[in-house]
Amino acid sequence: MRFLELCTLTDSQIADLLGLMKELNSELTVTPLMQQRAVASPGTRIFIAENDEKHIVGCATLCVYESPTGRKASVEDVVVLKAYRGQGIGRTLLQRIIDFAGSKLSPIDLHLTSQPTRTEANALYQALGFVQRDTNVYKMSL
Repeated sequence: MRFLELCTLTDSQIADLLGLMKELNSELTVTPLMQQRAVASPGTRIFIAENDEKHIVGCATLCVYESPTGRKASVEDVVVLKAYRGQGIGRTLLQRIIDFAGSKLSPIDLHLTSQPTRTEANALYQALGFVQRDTNVYKMSL
C-alpha cells in the first residue's frame, strides 16, 4: 500500500475516486469536473491510498480556510473501499492529515462530521483525538 497526496489526476484516478464517493454515499452526484476542481484548489488537499496496481482504494480530504477566529480545516470524504477496510488504511490517511496540518498549518482546528450510524468511523475519530462537540450541523443546498 502506498500513501500520498494527490496533486494531479489521471482518467484512472478520476474513475477510482468516483467509485469511492459512491461507496461513501450512493446518492451523491459527483463528476470528473468536481474532482478536477478539488485537486486544483489551493485550499484542498486530497490524501490517497493506492494498492499495488496503482488504484486508489482510500482517500481523505483536508479543506483549509481562514476565519476571523483563526485558521480552520474540515476533514471531508473519508472513505476506504469495502474490500480494503479493517487494514488500518483509514487510520493512516487520517494520521497523514493530522501530521500535515500539525506541521504545515499549525495553529489550526480540525473539524469533521460523521453519521452516528458509522460506529467504526466514529470510534476511529475519537481514538485519534477528535472530540465530539455538542452542536447542531445544518446544511443548505443552493
